[in-house]
Amino acid sequence: MRFVLVCLLLGACVPVAASGPTVREARLSDTMLTLVVSDGSICRLRNWPAAPSGRLDVCLPGHSYAVRVVENPNVLRQIWTGLTSALGAEGAVPPMAEVVITDPAGGRRVFASPPPVGE
Repeated sequence: MRFVLVCLLLGACVPVAASGPTVREARLSDTMLTLVVSDGSICRLRNWPAAPSGRLDVCLPGHSYAVRVVENPNVLRQIWTGLTSALGAEGAVPPMAEVVITDPAGGRRVFASPPPVGE
């Protein structure tokens, strides 16, 4: 019984980390980065190619983002992108990229664009 009480007292002394909103999902188009946040809000960054990395202080204070585009995707992806562009659907295929969101504590969340099949 004393052991249980000691454990409870020690557990109560551990500080609880203040957790703010986190990014749950990242979607990328040819011009916009859309982030879905755990508090239900949506953060949109227009014209991300002009600034592929930066701060999210407008919607997520203290967070930053970085987009790393895959410059040389696989052959099937190149054919598909070329075909859609030739048919006049420029920008219909989202770019292949990795979106990294860094929180104020330095924790990183990595998202793939487009998301892997099955998600």
